[in-house]
Amino acid sequence: MKQSRRFEALQKQVEPDKEYSLEDAVKLLKKTATAKFDETVEVAVRLGVDPRHADQAVRGTVALPHGTGKTVRVLVLCKSAKEKEAKDAGADHVGFDEFIKKINEGWFEFDVMIATPDVMGEVGKLGKTLGPRGLMPNPKSGTVTLDVGKAVKEIKSGKIEFRVDKSGILHVNIGKASFSEPQLVDNIRAFVDTVVRLKPASAKGQYIRSITVSSTMGPGIAIDRGIIAVEAKA
Repeated sequence: MKQSRRFEALQKQVEPDKEYSLEDAVKLLKKTATAKFDETVEVAVRLGVDPRHADQAVRGTVALPHGTGKTVRVLVLCKSAKEKEAKDAGADHVGFDEFIKKINEGWFEFDVMIATPDVMGEVGKLGKTLGPRGLMPNPKSGTVTLDVGKAVKEIKSGKIEFRVDKSGILHVNIGKASFSEPQLVDNIRAFVDTVVRLKPASAKGQYIRSITVSSTMGPGIAIDRGIIAVEAKA
């Protein structure tokens, strides 16, 4: 793929095959985030797992200390008894029947869906529509719950969900290039520490194989796994 002169110039600032300390990687990332908009910062973690096995399909949630810098639109599907709690917590859309109908008609103006257990029978029928978009509520991620107020506040304040892809890689957005260096470092540490704690018992060999941080329009920067203290022994 042909690269722009701008990207090639940025790429030259990253030493090939070098793994940077977390702090140095973040400093270099901010230096190479030169787009005219506030670039999103992404972390990619390559794991030594086989996602084809259910017990190695690493997934979880983490509350980023400084949020993602993104405004998250939250839809809460619940019956009337829980509507006020959801609205008071800051949910963008709250209801049930009208939103089930709108989703069936192709409406997806939300980023996260929260549902109470009593409506999951109907929500489950939307699986083929919501699943491929990563919008299906799940008890493991805390998006199927009776405590909708707490769930909404956590998501609004920076709680993210992640799941390993078929190649064994986790991709998450952990902030914006405008964040301070300490904020980005804190967010990355929180995410990686969570991933380490989720190591499947059946995973053999090296668990964390590589960690790369990048901005939307910038080059990937490898992070030294030893310095970040995430090396998980088999």
